[in-house]
Amino acid sequence: MTVTVWMRDRPQRHCVGSLPECVEIHAIPADGSLPSGIPDAEIVIPPVRSRAVLERLAHMPGLAVVQSASAGTDWLEPWVPAGVTLCNARGTRDTAVAEWVLAAILSMEKRLSSFVQAQAERRWRAAMLDELCCKRALIVGYGSIGQRVASMLEAFQVEVQAVAATARGEVHGVERLPELLALADIVVLLVPLTEQTRGLFDERMLARMPAGSLLVNASRGAVLDTDALLAHLLAGRLRAALDVTDPEPLPEQHPLWSAPGVMITPHIAGDSPQAEERVYRLIGDQIRRYVRHEPLLNVVRDGRAHRPGLS
Repeated sequence: MTVTVWMRDRPQRHCVGSLPECVEIHAIPADGSLPSGIPDAEIVIPPVRSRAVLERLAHMPGLAVVQSASAGTDWLEPWVPAGVTLCNARGTRDTAVAEWVLAAILSMEKRLSSFVQAQAERRWRAAMLDELCCKRALIVGYGSIGQRVASMLEAFQVEVQAVAATARGEVHGVERLPELLALADIVVLLVPLTEQTRGLFDERMLARMPAGSLLVNASRGAVLDTDALLAHLLAGRLRAALDVTDPEPLPEQHPLWSAPGVMITPHIAGDSPQAEERVYRLIGDQIRRYVRHEPLLNVVRDGRAHRPGLS
């Protein structure tokens, strides 16, 4: 029996490795357009936010598995029908995101953007720069990426504390967040977007952060109240490094672009050739597991529990 797989097309596709002969692989165009044969898919790895493909998922009678190419699945979950298993790519982008977080923190603390601007203006403009050593960082969301960020910051002798949904060991529960915010020089957001985290960093939370502190968001834009952050930026009270925004993409005329004390990148923290290679190795592993009827990795929602007669 043939297992039909449709996957996002990237140069790293070869990293799926050797697959059983029964597997038939097809590429979804990089522009996310809808291929004619995709309704026959049994496994789909959709391009991020390809609306044409997402809308088609509910009309694939043989669809069994949707594999995300990202750790976050908030953009996918509303589209995956009951009875279809959804898996994420947890672990594949940890290094890329953690390196972006570290680079963003160093760039903001060393005020590199101001020197880039001075260079463009051919101006020799000296300044006194702060050190990262001995700063206090709070990581909000302590999964595999948060742990990688912590190890990098600790190498710079940063004092790191962490918050997760529930307390475990030295990791604090989310109920401690308000008091811990008041002690942090740097706050790093790495939580998934859920109903519990949507708007988590509102005016009340931002007001708890000390004046001059840095907020780094590498999770999802909707975790953060954009208007509240903008008010703090315009007042010169907080600084921010954002790889994600709400709305996203950020409209050309949005005031966040020109706000003081903010660095914005276009949701690229987790994107690297090496991360893509790890994603496709995971995809290959998942396909082989599926064919051998073995448990899949990184299951977010087990579709079998939503099929009549199964539990």
